[in-house]
Amino acid sequence: MSAFFAERKRGPKPGSAEPETQNRNDRVIALRKEHNLSVADITGQMAAEGMSVGATTVQRILRQAGFTKLARRPRDERMAALKPRAAPMADASRLDLSPGRLRTEFGGLFLFLPDLVRLDLDGIVGESGMPGSTMIPAGHAFRALLALKLWGIGRPPHIMADILDPGMALFAGLNVMPKRASLTEYSSRVDPRLCAGLMERWHRATRGLDIDLGGDGSFDLDFHTIPYHGDAALIERHYVSKRSRTQKGILAFLARDADARLFCYANARVRKDEQNDEILRFVEFWKQRTGGLPRELIFDSRLTTHGNLAELERMGIDFVTLRKRTKSLLAAIAAAPDADWRRVRLTNVGRIYRTPRILESTVRLARYPGDIRQIAVCDLGHENPTLLLTNQMKTSAGQLIDRYARRMVIENAIADAIDFFHMDALSAAVPMKVDLDLQLTLMANTLYRLLAVRLGNGRQVSRARTLFRDFVKAAAEIRIGDNHVIVRIGRRANNPFLLNAGYGDMETTVPWLQNRTLKIEFV
Repeated sequence: MSAFFAERKRGPKPGSAEPETQNRNDRVIALRKEHNLSVADITGQMAAEGMSVGATTVQRILRQAGFTKLARRPRDERMAALKPRAAPMADASRLDLSPGRLRTEFGGLFLFLPDLVRLDLDGIVGESGMPGSTMIPAGHAFRALLALKLWGIGRPPHIMADILDPGMALFAGLNVMPKRASLTEYSSRVDPRLCAGLMERWHRATRGLDIDLGGDGSFDLDFHTIPYHGDAALIERHYVSKRSRTQKGILAFLARDADARLFCYANARVRKDEQNDEILRFVEFWKQRTGGLPRELIFDSRLTTHGNLAELERMGIDFVTLRKRTKSLLAAIAAAPDADWRRVRLTNVGRIYRTPRILESTVRLARYPGDIRQIAVCDLGHENPTLLLTNQMKTSAGQLIDRYARRMVIENAIADAIDFFHMDALSAAVPMKVDLDLQLTLMANTLYRLLAVRLGNGRQVSRARTLFRDFVKAAAEIRIGDNHVIVRIGRRANNPFLLNAGYGDMETTVPWLQNRTLKIEFV
């Protein structure tokens, strides 16, 4: 039977391989015999000799030839392999400003340098008591952290890939960018109590600029929960509106100047039992900073209590807020005669529903002395009416609805801070204390607002990510001379807007670049 069912051996017959294949196999075996190379080393050597062969094929050839797997060898017995280039340590004293040229992918960062010089960041950081070292002074560390915020870097692979770019290091005034561990360690050295002084000095300097950022004393207020995914026992659970649920997180209070369109106050140390009174702490902060009280505060129903509304009324501060819709309230509103309703036209809201119906009345609230104005608003695209509460008795209903609708911009601004400045990324590229991270977000937001105001032409309302895409994200050639640093930004479609804004005419003496004059040119 074996004659009829002979076993056929698969694979090439001995001596039947093509000459090229046989030469390759012989070379693989020779490299193992003569040099005792590993599979990876043989693959690399074969590629260098022009004979491409995969690691799997090398393993098969060696196995068929009777070779076993090599034991793990000491480093000095292995072939020299390509390894990541080790960057030198960051040291401000080693900054080399010898005449020459260098190329950077972060040329747009230098658009912010004139404002940083005018704001005197080093002075602000020094007066606030921020820590520093001989190698990386406080101002240099802050510029390094701020560069990451301004460029929207938020994940570990990104920062480490760009660590050797000379442009980002030059922006900070260092020979190289500090490593991730160094920046994280710096964050741990910052006392959270210092951040309040830093914030106050920063905004005082911002107001001292000759650029009109607006600001008529009207502020949008909101809470934002920065999610936390660890197991820390002291982290409280807070409501996360994005997910419509409560979870562990850091509760941050934010105040945004409605006219200037920038964040002017932030506190990331709000506990659940203190959150109702945070609005009063903001009022006290503003009074200490400016000598006066805010003119108007706009916020939602979750921000504070009726008792604190009474305190705002006592201080003479106007407010507009929402009222929680209970079943009894909705039933009473539904029972109101049609004759009591009237329509108003909204003028400053770009939306479909411009002519809502309103029902005005004065109501009494627990712990609030006297009457308060209530406006029920229907036909806004919602199933139930929106209930506004305000102590502004003479302002027209249309103006109040318009103003509260513009409060929604703070939620867009928070979304922009999350999306571009990575405000929610507590363990992003550089794990940092949330207090410092929030202050850096405010500073970066201010710098982008200054850029937007200077650009004009409708760019004042642009988000940071849009400004970054259209103007900041640009490579450049940097020419260093004896007395100057010239940043030549590559050709881009939006460069004429930067020229029109005066960036091509600016000459700024930069103290941390050995007092060289910074000039920005556009190809």
